[in-house]
Amino acid sequence: MSELKAIIGLGNPGDRYSNTRHNIGYLVVDALLQKFRGNWKPGRGNFFYAQVKIGGKSIYLLRSSTYMNDSGIGVTGAVQKLNFFPDELLVILDDFALPFGQIRIRKSGSDGGHNGLASIIYHLNTQDFPRMRIGIGPLPDGMSSANFVLGEFLEDERKALPQIIDRCSDAVVVAVRQGIDRAMEKFNRRINEKDRELQNNKI
Repeated sequence: MSELKAIIGLGNPGDRYSNTRHNIGYLVVDALLQKFRGNWKPGRGNFFYAQVKIGGKSIYLLRSSTYMNDSGIGVTGAVQKLNFFPDELLVILDDFALPFGQIRIRKSGSDGGHNGLASIIYHLNTQDFPRMRIGIGPLPDGMSSANFVLGEFLEDERKALPQIIDRCSDAVVVAVRQGIDRAMEKFNRRINEKDRELQNNKI
């Protein structure tokens, strides 16, 4: 697998969606932007980008300017305009099938029912690109998945969110510096109750 050249966080643009679960990908790239002192610039297409240095490597941070379900339009534009290959891109997205705060990194795979990821696969015509899913679950009984992901984080989730964003940012840095395999080895583990207690005690 090629070295990473670009990181994209998925979400919906606009203040209406800024604090919703579906936008956790945006939150991670925004945190990376701040950490590595970048500035968003409009791309020549449906995306914003910033070029930063991570571990001495030049990396593009990206946000699609389309809504989530059309994420592939922005991603395809970025791939073409900024001249990198799909397997050099790490996609960061939410996943309500994973417990809140759990990270799952994969080198490739299906969309798993995520419309933003499905759009990217469709427009790039490949599943062969890395992705990092961030748990926002579980989905409450009787609630539709659409209402859940477009809902705002609960109070206790908002308190835990900075720790989770930091951990996701650390995972991205490891993926850039040491490769996807090392990031998978280090961060793809189930969060147990002890982890949650330690996490909550740090807040």
